Amino acid sequence: MQGELARLGYRLAASTVWKILHQAGVDPAPRRTGPTWKQFLTAQAHTILACDFFTVDTVLLKRIYVLFFIELATRHVHVVGVTEHPTGTWVTQQARNLLMSLDRRADGIRFLLRDRDTKFTAAFDTAFTAADIDVIRIPPQAPRANAYAERWVGTLRRECTDRMLIAGERHLSSVLAGTPSITTATGHTDHSASDHRTRHRRSLISAVLASNDARSWAD
Repeated sequence: MQGELARLGYRLAASTVWKILHQAGVDPAPRRTGPTWKQFLTAQAHTILACDFFTVDTVLLKRIYVLFFIELATRHVHVVGVTEHPTGTWVTQQARNLLMSLDRRADGIRFLLRDRDTKFTAAFDTAFTAADIDVIRIPPQAPRANAYAERWVGTLRRECTDRMLIAGERHLSSVLAGTPSITTATGHTDHSASDHRTRHRRSLISAVLASNDARSWAD
């Protein structure tokens, strides 16, 4: 509560907030009603879609933003856009494109999990609420609340983007398109860990070969 008030321009000490709550008879507790966050994600995983951005710096010292969505139940990742200029209009259009590509599968989605990035505008939220999908914003500065997306980004960095030089948007799009699934998807073809490593090595080799022509990919 102290953090939320600070964002609104009201500076209060934590002890002041505690005193007010204590006088109102509100005792500190991790939760008062309903399930915990972990219980909620576990119970509703098959209906939750999470989204986030991650960035990649190119050899030309440009920063590229990648917008992706991940289905919590299957860990299926949708990389919907790669751009140097992620405006609110662009982000909203990518959301609409995703819903169109999901088609009837979107009917089973009830919640969208996202952070409080300003690039996620009201129009972005409207694209999902119009499809009867509730938008849940995680608490400020709490990346663990969107742990599935954060974990995927960490794995992708360690096993792919941190191992090669990216020349531009087209080059990065090509690399991401050739990257195999990081995690086995429930309900999809199950691959062993060794199969995943083999496919990943092949993907890296292909990406490195493609990077030899990086100049032709640079924007």
